[in-house]
Amino acid sequence: MNPSTTPDTWASPRHRSAVTWVVAIATIAIIFDGYDLVVYGTILPTLMNDPGQLGEISAQQAGALGSYALIGVMVGALTAGAVGDYLGRRRMMLVNIAWFSIGMGLAALATNVTMFGLLRFFTGIGVGGLVATAGAMVAEFAPPGKRNLYNAIVYSGVPAGGVLASLLAIVLRDTIGWRGLFWIGALPIVILLPLALVKLPESPKWLVARGHEDKARRISERTGIPMPDADEIAAERASVEKVGFAALATHRYAWGTALLGMMSFSGLLLTYGLNTWLPKIMEDAGFNAKGSLSFLLVLNGGAILGGLIASKVADGIGPQRVVATTFGLAALALILLTLGFPLPVLLASVAVAGVGTIGTQVLIYGFVSNYYSTSARGAGVAWCAGFGRLGGIFGPLIGGALISAGISSQVAFYVFAGIAVLGGIVTFFVPRARVTRAAPAAAYSTVQVS
Repeated sequence: MNPSTTPDTWASPRHRSAVTWVVAIATIAIIFDGYDLVVYGTILPTLMNDPGQLGEISAQQAGALGSYALIGVMVGALTAGAVGDYLGRRRMMLVNIAWFSIGMGLAALATNVTMFGLLRFFTGIGVGGLVATAGAMVAEFAPPGKRNLYNAIVYSGVPAGGVLASLLAIVLRDTIGWRGLFWIGALPIVILLPLALVKLPESPKWLVARGHEDKARRISERTGIPMPDADEIAAERASVEKVGFAALATHRYAWGTALLGMMSFSGLLLTYGLNTWLPKIMEDAGFNAKGSLSFLLVLNGGAILGGLIASKVADGIGPQRVVATTFGLAALALILLTLGFPLPVLLASVAVAGVGTIGTQVLIYGFVSNYYSTSARGAGVAWCAGFGRLGGIFGPLIGGALISAGISSQVAFYVFAGIAVLGGIVTFFVPRARVTRAAPAAAYSTVQVS
């Protein structure tokens, strides 16, 4: 570790400023990612109730449309993992900001269900690339003692985007329609991409891991971001026999990678199952359109606040126990939603469910991004984002199948609660991330597993 810094301090004001810009740009990008993925749930009642928009849409078709974007996310995440550890973090961020913005704009022009579904898939590719890259960037820029917190700030952009989508749908849906809401999702290409071109540096750690030490040193001098010291460089070179996905199959990472993928599968199934169907379930339970959207707002709002608090705790005691606990909170909250409590208790339960579902996924990304060495980090995050999206794909489909079968909302909540319990169980079995002898354990073992 650089002797001029401790795990939670800054090398210089320029270092702090550079990291702040990285975190801010990544957070804004993920906010729009979250907006993109949640806005579909806010417009779903409109599309299903008005065939004049895109044509007749059944509950099963609606679930499939919700999954198309997530299939794209899986493809984009795995693609980013395959090439991101070779091409660099900055380049992947820039390409994917442009990609998903263009996809959102084109989706706003869709005239039928088929076109809309294809463009949702296209948009999802860019979303997946960003989700897979953002965590790797933050892990390589942030001081070790702040990594879980900063990852939480960035990935809290997903529920923050959900809050934004819910609020704008409540206020503007009747005025600008669903197409206008999609045009809002295309704004990053205008407001964020130019900023990222100027303010987003490449990761010195990635450059060093790829053998570009001179370029890394120039970026370090310009931004104040510390260069990896001799021990860190030696550790990276000693720990990485393979790069990218090939490293995940090694004895060092294989079992942990499988379990982290299952955790992400559970977290994203809960996240997208609830984000897609909670407004419809609550509308069927007797709440009006705006009232049902308020549950989506509370779900994502609870995830933001709870996820940040839980991530701060994770920086102190390690993420594993915290993730297991939040999965348990999700199961409890979802069961409470079936017991017919008054509205204030229902809203509180939905907020806790947000912490345990969306907030848990935020914690999982922090866990994963600090589990791997630099040359495997992009692939590790991409694996969990990509494989996890299988859960995200099944979430809307499961909700659609249950509703199409006429099964009550209580049963749907029980199913989701059971998945949360399974996610918590899997979490306990993730092995401790190994450290390399060439470096001090404090520099690399950022994952504290008890």
